Amino acid sequence: MISFKNAKSRGFTIVELLIVIVVIGILAALVVVTYGGIQEKARDAERKTDINAIHGQLEVYQAQNVKYPTLTNVNDATWRSTNMKGLDAAALQDPKGTAQTLANAVAASVYAYVAAPANCDNDPAVGGDCTSYTLTATLEGGGTYEKKSLN
Repeated sequence: MISFKNAKSRGFTIVELLIVIVVIGILAALVVVTYGGIQEKARDAERKTDINAIHGQLEVYQAQNVKYPTLTNVNDATWRSTNMKGLDAAALQDPKGTAQTLANAVAASVYAYVAAPANCDNDPAVGGDCTSYTLTATLEGGGTYEKKSLN
């Protein structure tokens, strides 16, 4: 028969367990920080894609109508469905925003569309046709992404 009296029972010491816990904690922290940065970059990439899609549709509208739409036009779903058929309404919504509309000033969580000359949006009879525009998105990584009219 085999005797277990001489065999030593071995387990982990508290120090060994603490070292393992600290290493796991460090690895978990690295994963969380990296994951957050990846999500931020993905949202910024989506913002750029949305601005480029809107820009393309605005240029198509201008080529057909020899003027750019007003902010009021672009924010009107019925007008968009008639005049900008290739634009998905979701492209107007910032990834962290809630509204599927453009604003008239640069702000976080919303895209901005500023048409020129100054009064073309408020009263086309006074300001005339919109002849240019600037589209802007605020990036989480810092700065803004901007597209201007081609004219």
